[in-house]
Amino acid sequence: MDKLVSSWYKDQSLPESYIFPPHERPGKLLVPRCNTVPVIDLGDTRTNLVHQILKASQEFGLFQVVNHGVPPNIMSETMSVFHKFFELPAEDKASLTVHTNDPKRCKLVTSTLDYDREKIHLWRDVLRHPCHPDCIEFWPQKPLRYREVVAACSIEAKKLGLQILELLCEGVGIEHGYFEHELTEDLLLGANHYPPCPDPSLTLGIPKHFDPDILTILLQEHISGLQVLKDGEWIGVKPIPNAFVVNIGYILQVISNNKLKGAEHRVVTNSSDHRISVVFCMNPAGDSNIEPAKSVVTATNPPLCRVFQFKEFMDNFYSMDGDADLALQPFKL
Repeated sequence: MDKLVSSWYKDQSLPESYIFPPHERPGKLLVPRCNTVPVIDLGDTRTNLVHQILKASQEFGLFQVVNHGVPPNIMSETMSVFHKFFELPAEDKASLTVHTNDPKRCKLVTSTLDYDREKIHLWRDVLRHPCHPDCIEFWPQKPLRYREVVAACSIEAKKLGLQILELLCEGVGIEHGYFEHELTEDLLLGANHYPPCPDPSLTLGIPKHFDPDILTILLQEHISGLQVLKDGEWIGVKPIPNAFVVNIGYILQVISNNKLKGAEHRVVTNSSDHRISVVFCMNPAGDSNIEPAKSVVTATNPPLCRVFQFKEFMDNFYSMDGDADLALQPFKL
């Protein structure tokens, strides 16, 4: 438990092991919370939605959705339950920090699961667990309503993700139902806690990366921290009440044969506020075959890679320190 940032952040200056190389640091320049990140009203007509989501996915790889049908009380209760979780005394979280290779188990760590191997640590604590019903018995028992609330939100997040994928399929020209089964079989939750940081200019909550999944559904609160890279410039994603942020995952970029763009993004810290975000990552089953959809491959737009299994890509992704482009390299044609 002594490794968790939240257990010692008040007691010392920023440790050397959390300081990024100069070219990766966010620095002290203010990044504007930009209003140009697309906000899509899912109550619009289907024709408009297909056009707007496709445009946002090609230009930004990231957008926000409102009027999405997820009850506001489920969203607020989810954020509340994670605030309560991270505020629990150390003894109530101790069992979750024990190292295990069991994929069904919850894991609470600082930085990443590779803390002991990595050269630089991330300024965050993160709770991860799968959202499959078979795994609920391994979820935290505290706070009291954790399992009930998180189960309800995970069901809504997956439903929302499938709705967005259907709209994207229509826009790109992929057949109806393409993502309904094994390609979105595994829903993984990550709850990030970013405590106040002694020097936010020197470290990061999460460095620049692509999400190595199909789609990421993010619930964030009113405190800024998420930034997306657009035309070589970092843009702050302004929090909007009762909105979800949607990231196009790298695997979806592959399946669309580069018709859709994965969002390269990062998370910065701040010196005054605790920030919590909850992500639902829609992943294929490990043995799923990944390849560009046949309907988007033509003589003038040949496949960018051969077929591969998702678990092969993820093995490469972790061995390449989270570089999705390098992870895909062995499969490129």
